[in-house]
Amino acid sequence: MVKPFERAFIVFLTRLANRQSWAGSNRDSIDEGEHQVIDPTASGVRKGNSGVGSRMSTCYITDAPAISEYAIIVDPRDNLAVVKKETAPGLEVSLPAGHVISVNARVQAGHRFATREIPPGDFVLQYGQPIGTSLGIAEGDYISHDNMSDEVPLVRDLTEDLCTPPPDYFPVSERATFLGFRRSDGRVGTRNFVLIVPTSMCASHEALQISTIAEFTLYSRQKYPNVDGIVAIPHNKGCGCQDGSTIDVMLRTLSNYADHPNVGGVILMDLGCEKTNLAKVEQYLLKRDKSFNKPVVKIGIQEIGGTQAAIDRGLSEVERMLPEVNRAVREEVSVGELVLGVKCGGSDGFSGISANPSLGRAADLLVRSGGTVLITEVPELCGAEHLLANRAKDAETGRAVYRMLDWYKEYASKFGAVLNQNPSPGNIAGGLLNITIKSLGAMAKAGTTRVEGVVEYAETPKSCGLHIMQGPGYDQESTPGLVAAGATIVVFTTGRGATIGNAIAPVVKLASNTPVFERMSHDLDLSAGGVIDGLETIDEVGARVFEHVRRVASGELLAKAEELKHREFQFWAEQTVSL
Repeated sequence: MVKPFERAFIVFLTRLANRQSWAGSNRDSIDEGEHQVIDPTASGVRKGNSGVGSRMSTCYITDAPAISEYAIIVDPRDNLAVVKKETAPGLEVSLPAGHVISVNARVQAGHRFATREIPPGDFVLQYGQPIGTSLGIAEGDYISHDNMSDEVPLVRDLTEDLCTPPPDYFPVSERATFLGFRRSDGRVGTRNFVLIVPTSMCASHEALQISTIAEFTLYSRQKYPNVDGIVAIPHNKGCGCQDGSTIDVMLRTLSNYADHPNVGGVILMDLGCEKTNLAKVEQYLLKRDKSFNKPVVKIGIQEIGGTQAAIDRGLSEVERMLPEVNRAVREEVSVGELVLGVKCGGSDGFSGISANPSLGRAADLLVRSGGTVLITEVPELCGAEHLLANRAKDAETGRAVYRMLDWYKEYASKFGAVLNQNPSPGNIAGGLLNITIKSLGAMAKAGTTRVEGVVEYAETPKSCGLHIMQGPGYDQESTPGLVAAGATIVVFTTGRGATIGNAIAPVVKLASNTPVFERMSHDLDLSAGGVIDGLETIDEVGARVFEHVRRVASGELLAKAEELKHREFQFWAEQTVSL
C-alpha cells in the first residue's frame, strides 16, 4: 500500500519530470514495451518556448489503463496521441513512463489529444515532425483548429554532396516471381485487354458502345482464356482547348495507354475534325522512340459514315482481333518486372499510421527485388517534401523534388488556390486537419528506399526504383496518370472507403482500419486495421500486401474493383482553358 508521503513524493517527481523540455529525455514517449508504429526520420524540430507557465493536470497513482488501449503515440518525439476509439471526457490513461493524464474532451477516432502541455508558439508534433503551431494546448486537450494553427516551417535543407546509397537488393535467385504477359519490347503486363481509344470526346460515345457490346456479345473467358476483356477509355477532352501542354499531356496519356503492356490490341477512333485527330495521335504514338508492335486498327467516324457505321466496324474489328490477342500467354517472370503505382484516397487519421506505411513496406520489397514504384499526388507531399528530397539519390534529384512542389504551388495560385485546400471534408472528419498531417502520412506509401528520379504526369521513368510523378491529388486524374506512366498494378489505401478502379490495371484497395474494411468488404481487398488494433505489425501487413500484389499480378486473383467492373479513366489537363 502506498503511504501518503510516498504518494506526494511520487507526484512531485512526476511533475518535475513533466517540466523537462521536449528536447530532453522523452519520458512521455514510447518505450520498448509500447507498440511503435513509425520509425523516427528527422532531427529535432522544437520552435522555442514562449515562456508561458505550464498548465498541468493532476497526476495520481491509479489503475488507469495504458494509453495503448485508446490511442497511439506514433513517434517518441510526438507531444500528442492519435485516438483509436472515441474517448469520453475525463478518461484517464497512463503513459509508458507511468504518468497518468486525463483527456479533457470527447475525442473521435483518428483525432488527437496532447500528451503534455504545448505552450503557445511551440510546434505540435506527429511523426516527429511539426503539424501545426500551438495556440495554447494543455495536457489532455483535444487538438483542433481552436488551439492549433496550420503554421509549420518551410524546410529546404539539402547538402550539395548528397549521395543516398542504393537499395539493398535481394539476390536474383531469391526474388519472388509472378505470371505475366511478356511483350515484344521486353516489358511485362499483368493483364491482356483489347482497348478502344477515342482520340477526343467526339468519339467517346462510339468507343464505349463498341467495348460494352463486344464484351457482352463477342467475348467470354471460356472462349478467350488469355484475354481479360474489351475496354474503352471515354473522356471529355481533345478539342475546344488551347495548344501546348494540354494537348501534349493528353496525347502522352492516350498513347501510353495504347502502348501499355497490359494491352494486347488497340482500336483508335476519332471524329475527324478535332485537334487530337487520328493523324495527331498516330504521329505521337507511332513515331516515338518506343516500338509499337501490337494489333492496331483506326476508325474515323466522319469518314466511315457516322455513329452506327463506326460501331459496326468496331465490333467487326474486335471480333477479328480477339483470337490474335488471345495468343499471348502468361509466363513466369521476376516480380522485378512489376511497376507498382501507390495511391491513397478517402484517407483518415489512421491512413498514415497503418495502411500507408504497410504499403511502403511492400514497396520496399518490390524495389529490393528490382521493381519500380511510382508515387504521385504532389500537393499531398506539401510539408513533407524535405523528407523525400533528402532521400534522393543525389542533390540534383533532391532539388528536382523541391522544384516539383514549387511548380505546383505556383500553378495552383494561378487559379486562386493553395495546397492547404487539398484535404476533403471526409479527410478532416477522419482526423486529417491540414495538408501537413496528410502529407506526412501519405509519403509513407513510398517506403524507405532512395528517390531515383522525378517524371512528368503520364511520363514513364527510365530506370527501376522509386520515382515521383508530377500530378494532382484528385483520384480520378492521378490514378490514370500512374497507369499511363507505366504502372501495371496499383495499390490504393483508404480510411473512409474508396471504390475506384482503372480501365486497364488492377487497383487493389488497402483499408486503414477494421470497421471500414468490414463495412465495405465487397470493395476493399485488404485491411491494415490489425496495426491499429495491435494484432499485426507493419512488417507483417506489408508482407501480406506484397504477396497479394504478386497473386493479383499473376491473374490468380482479381482486385475487388475488377470484379465490380470499375474502369475509371480521366486525365489531368494541367493548363486547360475552355475555348
